[in-house]
Amino acid sequence: MFPLKLSILAVMDSVKLSKKALRLEISKIKKSYSKEELKTMSVPIIKKLLSDSLFIESSTILLYNSLPDEVCTHHLLQMCCQEKQILLPTVVGDKLELHIYDPDKTATGPYGITESRGPLFTDYEIIDLAIIPGVAFDPMGNRLGRGKGYYDKLLPFLRCVKYGICFDFQFVETIPTDSHDIKVDKIIH
Repeated sequence: MFPLKLSILAVMDSVKLSKKALRLEISKIKKSYSKEELKTMSVPIIKKLLSDSLFIESSTILLYNSLPDEVCTHHLLQMCCQEKQILLPTVVGDKLELHIYDPDKTATGPYGITESRGPLFTDYEIIDLAIIPGVAFDPMGNRLGRGKGYYDKLLPFLRCVKYGICFDFQFVETIPTDSHDIKVDKIIH
């Protein structure tokens, strides 16, 4: 019995090491681009998202306010908040809360991300679509996050369709996974 436990731990450690190595590799690639280049590279990705039929039909969408090294969603937020109910995650302790996006009620969160201070949103059943950030995605819908586990704790509560959006260099052949990892349904890159 003991060797089996040891081998399971070895597999878990190798998954963590592989995830760490992939995060480092993607980080190196991101740093080779300027913020302006990443913004420019975001435009065709956002155009694909805007032309997606589910996105068009959705009235309640979970989105994220991007960091400088992510697909830029700032303009998308401004465009969609008038015609759709947009939800943004807010870091509270070690979890994410969802708040209705109100451009007049925002504050900078603990990671430097502009978060909504609009009303708390808990009716997860009416969310039509979730747009999820990630460090990397693979063709099977596996997602690699930044390693803090925020989305790992949120995604099990979402029954809606989940899209990952990323730059082409973030769309990789395979991502090491753990049992708690939740896949996205579609990746736009």
